Amino acid sequence: MTDITDMADGETGKQSSIMVPFDDKPIALDGSPDTVDELSMELATIKQSAKRIAIIGSRNLAITHQQMIETLTTALVMQGNTIITSGGSYGTNAAAIRGAMKSNPEKLKVILPQTIGQQPSDVQNQLIGVPNIIEHADRAMMTLADASRVCNREIIDDCNQLICFLSHTSKTLHTAVEYAEENHKVVTVFYLD
Repeated sequence: MTDITDMADGETGKQSSIMVPFDDKPIALDGSPDTVDELSMELATIKQSAKRIAIIGSRNLAITHQQMIETLTTALVMQGNTIITSGGSYGTNAAAIRGAMKSNPEKLKVILPQTIGQQPSDVQNQLIGVPNIIEHADRAMMTLADASRVCNREIIDDCNQLICFLSHTSKTLHTAVEYAEENHKVVTVFYLD
């Protein structure tokens, strides 16, 4: 077995140790009784043939990044996965919507932070033909920033896996990633800067 020792962020002197097995030897864990269960859940999620994958991220993306997200989303839907995202006329969410719509619109779920009527006209136009849109009239009086934070949590609660495209300075998206990790979602993060 190989011993991997990890220092947690901001904690000095406190170490946790994980024994990584070679061959068929059992895993020995110190300091974290739930680690085996968490790893088992993540492995089961990864092995699922069809997952509910949330794709969220920055609005400020180069066209090449948007094309990459669109292609990735198309491929994920073609594999039978359902994509969950929010509305957006440009950036990550818009690219995810375009990619899913190309492959199978029935495998796309768009959760809006507020109502369709509160979205800019270009977002409303992009949502034409999307069969599964969730609106939130109850958030109509919230600021868009606050409604978006709540929306990100709702999207994450509904998924098995999160794919997030962000910059290192994006506080809202970092908070969403932390929330996903706390809720034992499989998380993939792409930093764009």
